[in-house]
Amino acid sequence: MAESFGTLLRSLRHTGGLTIEELSHASGVSVRAIGDMERGASRGPQRRTVEALADALRLDDAQRTVLSEAARAGRPRQEAGAPGACELPRGVGDFTGRARELALLRELAEAAGQGRTAVVAAVSGAAGIGKTALAVRAAGELADLFPDGCFYVDLRGMDPVPLDSGTVLSRLLKALGVAERRIPADEEDRAGHYRALLRERRCLIVLDNAAHEGQVRPLLPSDGPVMALVTSRRPLAGLEGVHQIPLAHLASEEAVALLSAIVGEGRAGAESEGVARVASLCGNLPLALRIAGNRLQSRPGWTVGHLAARLGDEGRRVESLAAGDLSVAAAFALSYRQLSAEARRVFRRLALAVAPDFGVPMTAVLAELGPGEAEDALEELVDCGLLLSPYPGRYRFHDLVRLFARARLSEEESIVAQRQVRRRMDDWLLEVATVAGRWFEPDHGAPPLDWSSPVALDSSQEAQEWLQLEGEAWLAALRQAARAGENARVVEVAGAMHWFSDLWMHWGHWPEVFELSAGAARAMGDRAQEAAHLNYLSWARTYCQARHVEGEATALCALELAREVGDVRQQGWALVYATWASWARDDEPSQEVALGYTRQAVECFRQAGDTEGYAHAMVSVGNCLRRVGRVEESVRHSLAVVERLRDPAFGGSPAIVSHAVGAALDLVGDGYLELGRWQEAADHYRQALSELRGRPIVRAMAVSLLNLGKALVRLGEVEEAREAFREAVELYEGAGDTARAARVVRELDQLRSGVHEALDERQGGAADLAPAAVDGQ
Repeated sequence: MAESFGTLLRSLRHTGGLTIEELSHASGVSVRAIGDMERGASRGPQRRTVEALADALRLDDAQRTVLSEAARAGRPRQEAGAPGACELPRGVGDFTGRARELALLRELAEAAGQGRTAVVAAVSGAAGIGKTALAVRAAGELADLFPDGCFYVDLRGMDPVPLDSGTVLSRLLKALGVAERRIPADEEDRAGHYRALLRERRCLIVLDNAAHEGQVRPLLPSDGPVMALVTSRRPLAGLEGVHQIPLAHLASEEAVALLSAIVGEGRAGAESEGVARVASLCGNLPLALRIAGNRLQSRPGWTVGHLAARLGDEGRRVESLAAGDLSVAAAFALSYRQLSAEARRVFRRLALAVAPDFGVPMTAVLAELGPGEAEDALEELVDCGLLLSPYPGRYRFHDLVRLFARARLSEEESIVAQRQVRRRMDDWLLEVATVAGRWFEPDHGAPPLDWSSPVALDSSQEAQEWLQLEGEAWLAALRQAARAGENARVVEVAGAMHWFSDLWMHWGHWPEVFELSAGAARAMGDRAQEAAHLNYLSWARTYCQARHVEGEATALCALELAREVGDVRQQGWALVYATWASWARDDEPSQEVALGYTRQAVECFRQAGDTEGYAHAMVSVGNCLRRVGRVEESVRHSLAVVERLRDPAFGGSPAIVSHAVGAALDLVGDGYLELGRWQEAADHYRQALSELRGRPIVRAMAVSLLNLGKALVRLGEVEEAREAFREAVELYEGAGDTARAARVVRELDQLRSGVHEALDERQGGAADLAPAAVDGQ
């Protein structure tokens, strides 16, 4: 009986005095593959593998012949595969990135054959993201692990009629050496024969461009030293026991590297900014990058900047990304044609959404679907790679896909229909924004009992989450309403936001919101409303933009208007806002003026019966007293304010009044800190934080925590001080306030090094002001 290939190979290796590792290094065949051959797991390697081993072993002609015959004998006794059948397509020499995915695929390939079950990996991703390129690259790099061959089939999943699994099985059986006359007629028998063959071979099967699980399932090997690599625009989540590898878009530096490799490093280096710009306009999508690079290669007279300028036109960008038979629009169109009618309508109408991401409720409004139907359509779009889902319940477009959706909308729906859809979306956004904002208004709260909407607003927490999540969307709708001259609506929406705005002070768009509403009130000729919204604008300029001089001037303008119309309440608020803005000036005369403002405000609120305004004005008096150096008087005043506000007979909004109590207690802590009474300072900061957490305004809480930490350091309670500083850092970082976060980190660093300076946060100049002061009307 002839010697087996594995036994012969081992004998020849020992004769040559080589270890498996040394033979692997000399031949280029992996250690794992050689081990499989010697153990008999791979009995008949391919000719090129045998030749590489023979060269490394320095065999003479006779020995080569014996080794080749042993390999041939180890292969199943069938006809050779048809020449070129199921061969891998040509790879690209400038393949870039995907290091993590390639490493994972190598890890899976090395594991193939160790257990009884075959290894299957499914690479999924959007059109043009580089699934096929990755699969072909991986197959080339892993060829040494699969000495019995790598076989490739394009399943044509995006065709109107994809390849059926029976046809694919027939092709693969022929490639594996089965004569056509011996291929079973029954598809199930073909699948069984195919799996039986792979059980004895160390092969890689690449199934590219799969349509769905049903097409792929019969093509997957069941056991043996084999690996199958499947690609699809859909995630194929229904396949069992599969390693899912979703592909994301290239990172910016990888996209630049790929484009540079295509156009040539010299040309790319000469126009590096242009290359980066083109890569960005291509959305880091590999197909788009390849097309852009090919266009530059075929047009040597073009500069990279010229192409960037062409791609800068959003209306023509997708159409411009075409070269020969490569086209971004055509790739997207293949996926679009696969969609249900509802999903197509959702896809094109979502082009009207101006925010970067969106949820089910707004989609339902845009597409005139129920929430369940809208969610099904969104998930269908995700499965087809036309939408991304960054986290549960939220969806977004890739930039180029959004432009394609916009083109589909323009092509398939009339201008009148588009305007109606946009108006319906804007009306809904502004309605929900108003209802959500009023959760925080003392005179409103929960939505009316008869109010219904696709979004739930059953608590103030849900209202806050919606306002923040859809901030860009309802702001865009507000801008549109202002452009359309819908002044009353603009005033109504902005008016519903002023108490809520304290809780999201770091948003950054409140100055614009209240500029729009103040302008709308002026256009209506409603001077009382203009005064109110100028007051809101004063707060935004002072606290959101640190434009303190403009903040004070805006408040004084509101004061003049309020006096003209006899609105005592708005006069009080204008004086409070002028006070807060004037705190940015550290000179004593300015602080004396501020004390005069706020005392007038107290009287205005008393006359108007505005309890919330009165509470905040009284707290502001205490702050002014401290700022003019009357620290002990400030402490006494603030303690009296706490007692007055805690009286059940005081009334007012519990949440707002409680916050005012916290602000007053915070001022008491400030006074004791300045007087060097550390324990009393710490005690009052703790009490203040207990109240402030009920209506968490980031800046107010963070500064109280910082000053609590300073008092605790003086008391020697270092660990608790450290915790207070850490929480302050987290609050600032969560609000995107990196400058203040860095200052607290310095405090922490000083604490760690044993050197701590008791800096007074509130004496830090215009950047800090009095953080417990809030927009309070």
